[in-house]
Amino acid sequence: MAIITRSQFTSFAQSKAGARGLRGVVNESRMYSKTTAITSIFLSHSHHDKSVVEEAKIFFENLGISIYVDWADQTMPESTNGATANRIKNQIISGNDKFILLATNNGVSSKWCNWEVGIADPHKLNPKKMALLPLAENSGSWNGIEYFQIYPRIEKNPYSISGSGYLVYYPDRTFETLEVWLRR
Repeated sequence: MAIITRSQFTSFAQSKAGARGLRGVVNESRMYSKTTAITSIFLSHSHHDKSVVEEAKIFFENLGISIYVDWADQTMPESTNGATANRIKNQIISGNDKFILLATNNGVSSKWCNWEVGIADPHKLNPKKMALLPLAENSGSWNGIEYFQIYPRIEKNPYSISGSGYLVYYPDRTFETLEVWLRR
């Protein structure tokens, strides 16, 4: 397994962000649009991982993908309530093409993330539109939840000469490049 560490992910995002830097990219525009992207992703994440969410936005946008982040959506209520849950559910089911869980230690312990995985499972798993992006702490540890083993996951390609390639691994031990998966 070639799980990506937080420092590797940060380094990649910084290299792609260039002069604009990493901070604040999610809040540049609270208007979400997927019109120019090849596909769109609902990014499930812990709100404790704001810096990682910003890195994920850069990571996927550099692949031509739109990212939906709930707290950057101006139509979300100011405080969490039933309307929040309904809007999130709609974004997962029909508002975005794919679902990715940013599976940090904070993410896997979040009740919201686990609820979102439960919503995505029947709508996104079988058409292969769901994956986990496990990010280990820099020590290489990751507190994965056992049932996450049934989901596809995004990892570094151990065969990539440049070290920049990523694969989507399926539980049946098959895989495809991240770029192919994103465009399917």
